[in-house]
Amino acid sequence: MASNNSVKILEVCRVTPLPSSLVSATPSSLPLTFFDILWLRFPPVERVFFYETSSTNTSFMDSILPKLKHSLSLTLHHFLPLTGTFAWPQDSLKPIINYTENNSVSLTVAESNANFYHLSGNNFVEAVEYHPLVPDLPTSHEQAPVLSLQVTAFSNCGFCIGISAHHAFLDGKSSTMFMKAWAHLCKLGGNALSLVPELTPCFDRMVIKDPAGLESIYSNGWLNQDGPHNKSLKAWELKTPPGVVRGAFELTRTKLEKLGQLITGILEENTEQGQPVHLSRLTLTFAYTWVCLAKVEAVRDNKLHLVINVDARSRLEPSVPGNYFGNCLTACIAIAERNELLGEKGVAVAAKAISEAIRNLDDGVLKGAEKRLSLLLTLKKDKPCDGVHGIAGSPRFELYNTDFGWGKPTKVEMISIDKSGAIRVSETRDGAGGIEIGMVLNKHVMEEFASVFAKGLEIL
Repeated sequence: MASNNSVKILEVCRVTPLPSSLVSATPSSLPLTFFDILWLRFPPVERVFFYETSSTNTSFMDSILPKLKHSLSLTLHHFLPLTGTFAWPQDSLKPIINYTENNSVSLTVAESNANFYHLSGNNFVEAVEYHPLVPDLPTSHEQAPVLSLQVTAFSNCGFCIGISAHHAFLDGKSSTMFMKAWAHLCKLGGNALSLVPELTPCFDRMVIKDPAGLESIYSNGWLNQDGPHNKSLKAWELKTPPGVVRGAFELTRTKLEKLGQLITGILEENTEQGQPVHLSRLTLTFAYTWVCLAKVEAVRDNKLHLVINVDARSRLEPSVPGNYFGNCLTACIAIAERNELLGEKGVAVAAKAISEAIRNLDDGVLKGAEKRLSLLLTLKKDKPCDGVHGIAGSPRFELYNTDFGWGKPTKVEMISIDKSGAIRVSETRDGAGGIEIGMVLNKHVMEEFASVFAKGLEIL
């Protein structure tokens, strides 16, 4: 089915950082750490923030858009490397980011005839309808931009901001920090340049220690890929499967509490429980969603895997500042038998497996990291991977607090999960302690998942 979202490009401009005598215009470079190099050729991470306003197209162009452009220039003053490009010089053992104060970020301005409420609601929407709302981030073998942005006004109401960010420089926390800094300065108005400490980025690469030589392992891993362009920066081109729809679901604080009580009761009946299971909101959310997926997806493998990305900033020794800007992700993998997830105690089995996987990080967040790139390359080669799901995002990002001055976002979507197949998680818009879950599935599977998800909550 064709997309119902027709977008007209009005302008593609370049936004430069606010000039400052304190910043040198001479070329600068920022080295990549092993955390960055791991994601070198992964597709960009794409998000869209929807904002409801009563403005007309005229007032949008005359009022909202100039404020967004001006505050973006102010924000880039603090985030200069975002204006740069990736390069892998012939005489360098690893890629770098080159930038100067005179560099800029691409900003596309567009208008859409789509229904704002259709795209920002909780109904099932074809995944491809969101694609025109995110800008292209073109990469080649020789270079790749770090960031691209798009602002789209809707004819019936509101606007959205789309961001395409290169995964080899921005993890979820860094991407969110930039968006919140932009929103903060836009809301302040004028020429305000001050940022609160938690939104002021730290680009110091010396805080990342690499005693295991992961930087060399990952760089060599990419260099050993087949083909003449072994220093290629061209991102993998993953495709959105045909006929898939995007859906969003919610676990309220009350339902999470009842789910925790249910799992605790099941575990207490098991005298061979072993180590205590930490039932955080995220563990409960992952467990319930994993079981619901196991019930509706036809997979060949009996062992199911849930890959959970974890912010490593506070887990490293020595720890990394919370405002460190760049990738700083580790991962753990929960494994469970499919027939056990489908049993009466399935959600408790899932919670225990997830809790154990997270607890294993206590043995060292980088344990086994030397094999991580080869594992990712294998997963990419063998796509689609039966029985493997990943988690993207985190409620700790507080995406719904990204207020540019026109209120909280009506909806925040991670568009790139329709290519990766990941499960998106965030806080709920009402800030009441619930968790929002987003995913992309074939329509009939999504409908079945919605039924299983709702029925499971009814009996809590």
